[in-house]
Amino acid sequence: MSGWSLAWRLARRELSARFRGLRLLLVCLFLGVGALAAIGSLAAAIDGELAARGRVLLGGDVELSVSQRAADAGERAALRALGRVSETVRMQSMAVTPAGRTASVELKGVDAAYPLYGRLTRADGHAVRLIRDDQALVGPGLVERLGLRVGDTVRFGTARFLVAGMIGDEPDRLSEGFSLGPVVLVTTGGLARTGLIQPGSLYETKYRVATAADPEQVIRGWSRRYESAGWETRTRDRASPGASRFIERMGEFLSLVGLAALVIAGIGVGNGVTSYLEARRTNIAMFKVLGATAGLVTRIYLLQVLAVAAVGIALGLVAGIVAVPLIGVAAGAVLPVSPGLTLQPLPLLLAAAYGLLIALAFCAPALVAAGRVPAAALLRGALDPRVRTPRIAWGLMAVAGALVVALALVSSEQPLFAAGFLAAAAATLLLLLAIGSGIKTLAARLPRPRRPLARLALAALHRPGARTVALVVALGLGLTLFVLLATIRTSLDGNIRRSVPDRAPALFALDVPPAREAVFRRTVERVSPGARIATVPLMRGTITGYRTTRVADLATIPEGAWALRGERGLTFAAALPAGSDITAGRWWSAADASRSLVSVDERLARALDLRIGDPITVSILGLERTATVASFRRIAWDSLGFNFVLVFSPGALADVPHNLAATIDIPTARAGAVTRALLPAFPSTSVVEVGGVLQQVQTVVQQMATAIAAAASVAVLAGIAVLIGAIAAARSARTYDATVLKVLGATRAQVLSLQAIEYALLAAVMATVALALGSGGGWYVVTQLFGFDWLPDWRSVAVTLLVGAGLTILVGLAGSLPILRVRPAAALREL
Repeated sequence: MSGWSLAWRLARRELSARFRGLRLLLVCLFLGVGALAAIGSLAAAIDGELAARGRVLLGGDVELSVSQRAADAGERAALRALGRVSETVRMQSMAVTPAGRTASVELKGVDAAYPLYGRLTRADGHAVRLIRDDQALVGPGLVERLGLRVGDTVRFGTARFLVAGMIGDEPDRLSEGFSLGPVVLVTTGGLARTGLIQPGSLYETKYRVATAADPEQVIRGWSRRYESAGWETRTRDRASPGASRFIERMGEFLSLVGLAALVIAGIGVGNGVTSYLEARRTNIAMFKVLGATAGLVTRIYLLQVLAVAAVGIALGLVAGIVAVPLIGVAAGAVLPVSPGLTLQPLPLLLAAAYGLLIALAFCAPALVAAGRVPAAALLRGALDPRVRTPRIAWGLMAVAGALVVALALVSSEQPLFAAGFLAAAAATLLLLLAIGSGIKTLAARLPRPRRPLARLALAALHRPGARTVALVVALGLGLTLFVLLATIRTSLDGNIRRSVPDRAPALFALDVPPAREAVFRRTVERVSPGARIATVPLMRGTITGYRTTRVADLATIPEGAWALRGERGLTFAAALPAGSDITAGRWWSAADASRSLVSVDERLARALDLRIGDPITVSILGLERTATVASFRRIAWDSLGFNFVLVFSPGALADVPHNLAATIDIPTARAGAVTRALLPAFPSTSVVEVGGVLQQVQTVVQQMATAIAAAASVAVLAGIAVLIGAIAAARSARTYDATVLKVLGATRAQVLSLQAIEYALLAAVMATVALALGSGGGWYVVTQLFGFDWLPDWRSVAVTLLVGAGLTILVGLAGSLPILRVRPAAALREL
């Protein structure tokens, strides 16, 4: 009796239409594959949407931008030679109504060619193009805050504008990045009317180009021609690099979490199949008695497993496809674009391949072993010693595991990170297996307790057929996931709380003229006596070189060197800024202040491998300046004061046209009065309420925490499925134990108490292990992956661990209830 056709006929006849006995396999694969399919499809859909709409999101095929200046005549001629050009100017400003109400806004001046791609629309959906220099389109946030209506007037700088409508769709909004207030669109001529652009003012000029040439060649040629002029470049393929990096990093993490959930579910699959084959031992014995070979038996149940696995994988893929638009609706503005219902073949194929390989890897030992057991041994009962798992089964597991690792590495954007994640997961499983074996050995050697229930519970950990190792793995994974989730969530909450220090300034002011600093201070102090005001020179510049390296020559930005991406705020100071501590080198003395020196954030210095005495070059207003590294600083970034990665000596930048930035530390209740007092005297100054900025930061961190919690919850569900599988796999042995105890006079309560003591002993041991493993994993995710501080709330973690331990014990007891209902006579006939 051999052959796959015969095996399929027998497998089909025995397999229940309701998948009885293999439902755990179905559920585990559904959870794991569904999570991977949803995560991969979502990331691919967003990437595809960003790529497809790249030129619309960017506003052109190429974007060339520069700070605190416009292109000169030669640069403008070079731009026109590339293709159609649109010029936009962005800067912070204040909106002031005739009634005196104020709000910080992002003022954006656009020319007649704007937008080159896409449509600028009003809230009613009608396309619009600004023509008049006295008109403004305002963002919805400004309408809500100031109560504006079409036809109202609002002042920016020294000019008044007529509200022509509310912005509906600003096609290049995503590529503009973070803003400190609602957007207001005016013409470039209208922006000139405001008088806001003065020498030293902070603003950014962008030139979008529609060109038939290759965008990459365009920016390479431009960068070579104007290498030291401080230009930043982007193409339509990198329309929103910040959003792309966030989606890539988050997708990488969530995909690995989904893979870990699938691996965890694979353990549940193995336990479920083991339990199923235990329940089918009589059928297997009959097959063997009738002459079935070991290979035929293995094929029969392999085909059953594959049939159920195919259904579970298919359901998981469908769930993953359907989840993408649902996540888009639920996330709302969290995602850069809203993905619809799409089919992403590669993520779906990867999820299906992972599911199949995981199922085969964890089912192989039970399937191969079932075919190798003699019929006589199967007929002798549940506790008959089984043969050891054949070597071929371990070989099949190794091959399937190697394929899973290969797929993960090949499909990952960061193979080293993926390899480290998988190695940590494998090490965790091996550690739990070792702990399970150790507990089993230790239980056999410990003195026997006098109390019968305690003695029986201890014996249950090491008796023949005990599933202690499987239970330890299940409990360890479940509790570790509870701790991991708790530490990540509470650490992110701690970072949110720390983003609001005990003593934070109420207001930031930008573009304060240096010559009028004294008037600025008197104006604030008149409204709020005792106000603490700190001012620093502020300008924008780009790091173009360090040591002997030109940033333009780097193929990739070094990890942690985020300051090399785009422009940075720059300042100079004679004294060490508050909130900074020198960690290497020294601060310049009064005698050295005239030299061109710079102090660097220590983390940036490590990322760039800088040494004291190395040169750093920055481009400011189109000219390069080089300074020598004099010191490294540790910066208290959460102080909400003026924190700069680069602080120069006065001799390096004092001659550059600049304005001042100021922090104003006053009671929050007086912030509005101070703002209203400043604007008439300082129309070009922007005043930003710190509370609004903090709210945006807190929202982003909370959204990340929610995404991580949602992903981890899938892994937690998989961990619970593993525990259910481990309990199901031990059902035959536990039924035998319970039957013997009831024959000897034990009550149901005593049998249940015995189970509770066993699970409580294991939970107590594994809680300690889970605390260490979960905390280590949480620390890595929080500090290394997302760059936050490690601030877990240990009280909340402890409560979560206790709740998790209690939940696992309850799940274990719930799985034991069917055993108590088995009648001894019926059980003894079957065993």
